[in-house]
Amino acid sequence: MVDHTIHSLGFYLPEIVMVVTLCVIIVADLIIKKRQQISGVVLLAGLLIAGLMLFIQPAGAESVFSDMVAADPFARFFKAIILLAAFFVVLQSLISRELEGYLTRIGEYYMLIAGMVFGMLMMVGSSNILLMFLALEITSISSYVLAGYTKRENKSSEGSLKYIIYGAVSSGIMLYGFTLLIGLTSATDIYSINEALMHGTEHTLLLNLSVLMIIVGFGFKIAAVPFHFWAPDVYEGASFPVAALLAVASKIAAFGMLIRFFAVSFIDSSGLTAEGSWAIIDGLHWDLLLGVIAALAMIVGNLTALKQDNIKRMLAYSSIAHAGYLLMGVVLLTSQGISTVMMYLFIYLFMNLGAFYVAMLFYNETGVESIEQYKGLGIRAPLAGVALTIFLVSLTGLPPTAGFVAKLYIFGAAISAGWIWLVIIAGITTIISLFYYIRVVRNMFFYEPEPGQEPIRLNSYSRVVLYALLIPTLVLGIYFSPLLAVVRDSVALIGF
Repeated sequence: MVDHTIHSLGFYLPEIVMVVTLCVIIVADLIIKKRQQISGVVLLAGLLIAGLMLFIQPAGAESVFSDMVAADPFARFFKAIILLAAFFVVLQSLISRELEGYLTRIGEYYMLIAGMVFGMLMMVGSSNILLMFLALEITSISSYVLAGYTKRENKSSEGSLKYIIYGAVSSGIMLYGFTLLIGLTSATDIYSINEALMHGTEHTLLLNLSVLMIIVGFGFKIAAVPFHFWAPDVYEGASFPVAALLAVASKIAAFGMLIRFFAVSFIDSSGLTAEGSWAIIDGLHWDLLLGVIAALAMIVGNLTALKQDNIKRMLAYSSIAHAGYLLMGVVLLTSQGISTVMMYLFIYLFMNLGAFYVAMLFYNETGVESIEQYKGLGIRAPLAGVALTIFLVSLTGLPPTAGFVAKLYIFGAAISAGWIWLVIIAGITTIISLFYYIRVVRNMFFYEPEPGQEPIRLNSYSRVVLYALLIPTLVLGIYFSPLLAVVRDSVALIGF
């Protein structure tokens, strides 16, 4: 037992590093009072070390901690992009004007981010539903507090309260679904659940009810319709870095856990195939149900974004729409579908974080979040304006940006699996999204600045971070074969 635990620790080094980083942030915040951003530097170092530990982790696929955790290429891929997203969020946080009024307790902010990252790393590696739920709650509780961190803003407190209420209800429903599933299968790890379901169950109604309840929990976490109501208010009330963290890293972790749960628990034990299989869940057509949720997310997200004036709310509804595009790959439940989701998430990281970052830079200089007040900003800050245009074009899915490649592959996977109606909806809503993205570009470049408004010059730090987000968004639109090879290799779920 001791030998097994010691062996397992070698596959859990990134999570251990994040826990140590959290503790160091607390101590540093208590001891070093004059250098208020030291906590952010500590967290950056912790994220880099966690990434290094992930890189030197033993290769291959293995089940550790008595089948509680899966250490496989799939988990490593998701952990890598979670750490990368968190790294960029911390870089944004170090220069965020919204956080300047809270510098006396900024250590708490970075501590919560470290705790949230730890929870997300656990989410994508957990193969036991009890550990999955624990990881989900660690992530959620940290995010609830982060959403309301700028508590002197009424919108922040309101958004955080709504987030907690919706989160508590969805978590309760999800936990009850897990309870029913455990009762039906007499197992908690997803491989044993799959084995039990392969032998069949007499309680088909209860099985379908449990899966439906679990989908409610996942739907809340990825902000898919009709579980999306919390997202716009939370994004608007949170600071730009926190909104970016929720829109990107949290969504990545949720999709990682969702894919593992469904792909291992409910497909035929022969593994992922070109056709996919939901055959061991009799009753509801689960692929069709998820397809409807995906379609609703694309339709509601894009149509509602058309009338938003606040840049955070617009990006929130955009995030809801992208949850629908990502769900298309999950609907297929094929190796091709899952690999396209992973590719999409990697590209989504750069283009969405980039959009939030430029919006934060504009807020730092002008204090505005209204899209209507973006008039002339592209002329005053040409680099930031052009960068935001590229990020928005990529989010739309137009060439030659990486967003085009992401949508091309996920649409192609859906077409090859016969989901033509879903691809048609995705195509129409993509065209709709162009209108509200282009509105931002129009305001930036088609209006002259007001008299007396000075040009906005970005410092070296801001430009370096901006280029780090912008270059992959452009390069991956032209040269993406290495990324495609990595995601195809990472689809190998442990046990299949």
